[in-house]
Amino acid sequence: MSLPASPDLGAYADAWTSIDPSLPQMFANSIGLAVAVTASNLFLGSLAGYAFARLRFPGRDVLFIIVLATLMIPDQLRVVPVYQIMNFFGFTGRDPSNYLSVFLVLAVSATSIFLLRQYFLTIPADLEEAARIDGAGYFQTFWKVMLPLASPALAAVAILQFQGTWNGLFWPALFFGPVRDHWTLPFGITQFQGAFQTNWPPLMAIVVVATLPILVLYIFFQRYFVEGIAASGVKG
Repeated sequence: MSLPASPDLGAYADAWTSIDPSLPQMFANSIGLAVAVTASNLFLGSLAGYAFARLRFPGRDVLFIIVLATLMIPDQLRVVPVYQIMNFFGFTGRDPSNYLSVFLVLAVSATSIFLLRQYFLTIPADLEEAARIDGAGYFQTFWKVMLPLASPALAAVAILQFQGTWNGLFWPALFFGPVRDHWTLPFGITQFQGAFQTNWPPLMAIVVVATLPILVLYIFFQRYFVEGIAASGVKG
């Protein structure tokens, strides 16, 4: 394997100009969706994880098992009921509001809840009890004491969820297909793949562009990511 005889950046220009919608628009759509879904998973997942780890309520363990059981259900198996629900509420078709459809489907995942619940279990209960003695309620204890201590787990969830949403094509293809202005980067990648041929130079160029945000995110948060994943498996 050798280097190209005359390397150039023409493939990036082709990727920039030969897809519809434009590469910047799809990049912005991907960023907006990934950031919104990640933020939702961090907030809702941490709330649910804290409740399952620290609060005592009837049916808690059974409900947690049900949440974990959803991990065994592939997206393709639940596509019909999910689509019918979104269609009932008007989040399908060419209506601009259908941008909410993918966000609502991915707003919180069982993986986020599980990782955060496991990490909350590793935090000493004495800290929580001290906050209660000082008069903090459940939400204050969660927001001001437990959540800051769970930053490694939050970083791990953020990386995993951002990457999964950024690379995802199944749900965007289902709901965003009729609305070209909502297309994300995976749609751009598919435009260079045909039934009988693949335009490799611009395809590889757009893959490089699509990889950069994940690479940057991981470089900045890799220490917290490893620590969060390791600690989430310490106590069950």
